[in-house]
Amino acid sequence: MFRLGLTCYWPLGTVILALCESAAGSQLSPEKSGVWGPGLRAEVVLPARYFYIQAVDTEGKRFTVSPGENAFQVKITAPEEQFTRVGVQILDRKDGSFIVRYRMYASYKNLRIEVQAQGVHVAKSPYSLKGPVYHENCDCPQEDGNAWLEEMSCPPSILQIQRDLAHFPTVDPDKIAKEIPQRFGQRQSLCHYTIKDNKVYIKTHGEHVGFRIFMDAILLSLTRKVKMPDVEFFVNLGDWPLEKKKSSQDIHPIFSWCGSNDSKDIVMPTYDLTDSVLETMGRVSLDMMSVQANTGPPWEEKNATAIWRGRDSRKERLELVKMSRKYPEIIDAAFTNFFFFKHDESLYGPIVKHISFFDFFKYKYQINIDGTVAAYRLPYLLAGSSVVLKQDSIYYEHFYNELQPWKHYLPFKSDLSDLLEKLQWAKDHDEEAKNIAKAGQEFARNNLMGDHIFCYYFKLFQEYAKLQATEPKVRDGMEKVDQPDDDLFPCSCHRKKVKEEL
Repeated sequence: MFRLGLTCYWPLGTVILALCESAAGSQLSPEKSGVWGPGLRAEVVLPARYFYIQAVDTEGKRFTVSPGENAFQVKITAPEEQFTRVGVQILDRKDGSFIVRYRMYASYKNLRIEVQAQGVHVAKSPYSLKGPVYHENCDCPQEDGNAWLEEMSCPPSILQIQRDLAHFPTVDPDKIAKEIPQRFGQRQSLCHYTIKDNKVYIKTHGEHVGFRIFMDAILLSLTRKVKMPDVEFFVNLGDWPLEKKKSSQDIHPIFSWCGSNDSKDIVMPTYDLTDSVLETMGRVSLDMMSVQANTGPPWEEKNATAIWRGRDSRKERLELVKMSRKYPEIIDAAFTNFFFFKHDESLYGPIVKHISFFDFFKYKYQINIDGTVAAYRLPYLLAGSSVVLKQDSIYYEHFYNELQPWKHYLPFKSDLSDLLEKLQWAKDHDEEAKNIAKAGQEFARNNLMGDHIFCYYFKLFQEYAKLQATEPKVRDGMEKVDQPDDDLFPCSCHRKKVKEEL
């Protein structure tokens, strides 16, 4: 069952252990297996905290396939409490490693995390988190932003943020408060935000502003965790970036969920990825952790057909479905909804039923093709165990510039003219395609988890705030965005207590 292979490496805290792959019939060693990750640190507050387990055998060799989904047991308790309101899930990544995620519904003085296998503690279990250990809804911000960045192990700088802000040597809050609504407010849907004294204020412009809920939610979550800099900015709620590079007018700083090569918008993580982080173990089922436990069969057992499903939001998607009709043994592409090209439904239909996103990973080849802008499914596709074929595009999400074609994905031309050629290359170079799939997966695991998203947002606002030439203001017409008040188990913030005593 288990294969013997080359020497490989995995992280355990700051120590790197050299291990070989575990051979067939190996016995799991609780003592030699590893446990690490941000969920073992009290100060890392996330909607769903998480840590990793790596199965290792008695000879010190790493398992590279699952030792069984029930190989490990995890128990999380608050020693001083009668009840511990924590939901726990153990996600088997099928590669010998597991993600343990847990969502806290109350805050505790301390937490005890026990990880066992065969009734024996794993690695250095039990782990004690010396508190207070706060849950997601606890409003108890770290006063020192730089200390919070260090606690979260955030990178010192993020290249995409530097690129985006380079267009704006200074920002005048008074000027943009007047000019941006005049320029964009009638035709576009915008949110004008001010964060002042760690409180969030908003004024909306335009008709369709429902997507503000995603921006409201991440700003409120951030201000519960860390004292945000005073900052004033505008968020574009539409699909397309607004500030064109060739604009004849003075350019304005606009925050958007998607960037493009012909615009100067400041890019944030998409609303979809942001929401999946905030609602992990809540109302969403597709997130960066759940994907890792649902990557389908091993590479060798996957269907050697390229898969795509989606709606008709771009002409090239019509071409893809047409190509699928011509080469059904190579591409399985179909529409699940018609909206933009309803008059062509008879040509490109009929529509097919939605399939579970996780079922995509029954196939070796995932086609990622733009919709109205970038296709926001890419983070989840990368996190699977299939190779992604990505269309060349002017559009990008916040992490695209860190991806490398032929390392993390296979590129194909925007007009699809070489897609069949690239698919044939993948079939002719199966081992290389498998390695590209693995590299893409590692990128997603190491750059697109919840803590990475929080780091990106805070660094973005921190760096943007430094550009402000005058003080941000709570403007006329703004309303305060209140923290949720439906928490069943409110917390007691130790930082506020210290302040009151002083």
